Amino acid sequence: MMSEVTTPQVRPARPYFSSGPCAKPPVWDASKIATESLGRSHRAKIGKTRLAYCIDLMREMLQLPDTHRIGIVPGSDTGAFEMAMWTMLGAKPVTTLAWESFGEGWVTDAAKQLKLDPTVIRADYGQLPDLTEVDWSNDVLFTWNGTTSGIRVPNGDWIADDREGLSFADATSAVFAYDLPWDKIDVATFSWQKVLGGEGGHGVLILGPRAVERLENYTPAWPLPKVFRLVSKGALAEGVFKGETINTPSMLAVEDAIFALEWAKSLGGLDGLKARSDANAAALDKIVSEREWLSHLAADPASRSKTSVCLSVAGADADFIKKFAGLLEAEGAAYDIAGYRDAPPGLRIWCGATVDTADIEALGPWLDWTYAELRK
Repeated sequence: MMSEVTTPQVRPARPYFSSGPCAKPPVWDASKIATESLGRSHRAKIGKTRLAYCIDLMREMLQLPDTHRIGIVPGSDTGAFEMAMWTMLGAKPVTTLAWESFGEGWVTDAAKQLKLDPTVIRADYGQLPDLTEVDWSNDVLFTWNGTTSGIRVPNGDWIADDREGLSFADATSAVFAYDLPWDKIDVATFSWQKVLGGEGGHGVLILGPRAVERLENYTPAWPLPKVFRLVSKGALAEGVFKGETINTPSMLAVEDAIFALEWAKSLGGLDGLKARSDANAAALDKIVSEREWLSHLAADPASRSKTSVCLSVAGADADFIKKFAGLLEAEGAAYDIAGYRDAPPGLRIWCGATVDTADIEALGPWLDWTYAELRK
């Protein structure tokens, strides 16, 4: 029997803990978004200039080397990763790694849509597979930070320097939160709506030189829809990586992303973003360590996400978690913290840089209160 827990007096000032779309930067206000490009063609000088500026800011904040290109593409992270798969896979055997739902999605695409008969290396939610099993004569697809499982690869040491295949990293929830070894990454994708707290709908595709070489020297056996085409007359469509998007972008979403990137720059760039995310993850870890009924789904700290932190609640089933998250939302203490639908029943709390550490700390007593209320 739990002792009586009183209703906390302090609520998180910004109870936005969703893992996508994520909290806006703490200084965000709609009136602060630049609007001069709205209502104008994205191909006009102002549109091209703002798109190029957004790309330049991303390069600076990611500390991305000049060897890698950045393009803004349709369809969020999913669209960007699909674009990479459909344009580059098929030249070599494929290995797909899956330890959460999005990794499983890439398995399905490779096996059932592209019919590539991939080698599949799996692990259960909360665990990583044995990365030493990966054969780097293959193209390799993986999620750097599994948003639905709270599991991440600890580093890039397992990616072979002399790899024959390409490394395809679904890096949403990882970019702007970790140091990524760009020399190990041939293809990376992400969406603004994660660590930057941007609007959904657009993806970002990053190509290293080996990926560009593949695109220019390999033609897939299947037809490509227009929005996937990155090559023109045998050469990379360089305009895509200078802000000349394949289809019409939302300039409002672009301006919103620019706002977040400028905020990140004001913090000191990547180091500032990492520091905020690290502090948030540490604050949540302290909450977990002080409660017997709460635990990390990812048992190993080395592979535990610092952004999408997934928690297990003792004795909880899916119905309990639904009530748990619903009660917190009704109280205005936390929004959208139920775990992903395909994951084991539990909580998922975003700890990326756009969340304030004080709000994570204020969440702890509310977790106690909610657990006690539901256990009465």
